[in-house]
Amino acid sequence: MRLVIVQYAGDYAETFQRLAQGGSETYYAQKYSVDAVTEMAKRAQSVTVICCMTPKFEDVVLENGVRAIACGFNQKINSQKLIELIAKQNPTHLIMRMNIPDIFKWAIKNRIRTIAVFAESIATGTWKKKIRNYFLARLLNNKQIEWVGTYCLTSSLLFKEIGVKPDKIIPWDFLIESDPGSLAPKEIPANVKTVKIFYAGLVIPSKGVGDILEAVAKLRERNISVNLKLAGQREQDFFTTQIEELQIKDSVEFLGLLPAQTIEPLMRESDVVLVTSRHEYPEGFPLTIEHALRMRTPVVASDHPMFKTYLKHGVNSMIFEAGNSQALAECIEKLISDSALYHNLSVASHSTWHELRLPVKWAQLIDRWLDDTPESKQWLFEQRLSSEYYTQKLSQ
Repeated sequence: MRLVIVQYAGDYAETFQRLAQGGSETYYAQKYSVDAVTEMAKRAQSVTVICCMTPKFEDVVLENGVRAIACGFNQKINSQKLIELIAKQNPTHLIMRMNIPDIFKWAIKNRIRTIAVFAESIATGTWKKKIRNYFLARLLNNKQIEWVGTYCLTSSLLFKEIGVKPDKIIPWDFLIESDPGSLAPKEIPANVKTVKIFYAGLVIPSKGVGDILEAVAKLRERNISVNLKLAGQREQDFFTTQIEELQIKDSVEFLGLLPAQTIEPLMRESDVVLVTSRHEYPEGFPLTIEHALRMRTPVVASDHPMFKTYLKHGVNSMIFEAGNSQALAECIEKLISDSALYHNLSVASHSTWHELRLPVKWAQLIDRWLDDTPESKQWLFEQRLSSEYYTQKLSQ
């Protein structure tokens, strides 16, 4: 078996070497993912991880036997070059962690055993996108694409909506803990002097970061003091001019990319966690929400389609219209000024966390597919979106 795994970004070689030297994870389950690939290498003739969006081209074989190829693509993926890199590995098995129709066409034409394991959703709004999704569904329904793994149930339902057969879709989960912990529900102090707000994720416009900054300015106009901390990768000096124009520099702190183990403590210390993605951002279901629920810190989230299955306004979160900074500011103000609401959202967090749990984990899906025994095939069959388990879950 010669396995190739294709993903959008990241640096498998750097991550493997950093973790091997005792370094910290930069996002949750990073070590879990790296170790899972190491285990795959033990059962295969070769395993190659190809990362598309990287600063430069590199091709190295690591101590765990995994070949790591960094494509060096900048801004746009060169499908033809990517196909050449994949073909050079002469794969018998292909795992696509991203949506590139040209690669699926190549795999189908060359009869490569393939599965898709998507961590993000797909946009569906315009006619152009609907046409694109129609042809994508036709590709994914081809018998050569054996399974379509989708991160979280909402994303699975979206792929079904665009035409992917539910018999082929397997919802999967990244979280490997079995319990959210025993932290007590939180209270908001009466007449809180400074509201501590936390954001974790890409620091880019489509994630709603600009909307957050505008909301901070609006809260300050209402004499509400804010301390905003943003954790995540920030490209160049995004938002610097906006912060200066809004005159909120003393309320905003960019923390940069942090070790994964520091995120939950920062959330617990905060009064509010924000998840502000605009609709154009192809969310799966952000781990930020999962972490906030574990820490019992109330979430203020946008009305992104990927959130609506589980997040309910005034029940377990506060929901605002994506891209509307005024609505965002009002949600935050309402939350911190209503102690009963704040406490009730915190109380509801753990039951919501449990509702989000799915029986299939990322590595399990891949391992069972590679195993290819009758027992593993039956296991995969039982995890399909069309299974009795999901029929019952969706009817509740």
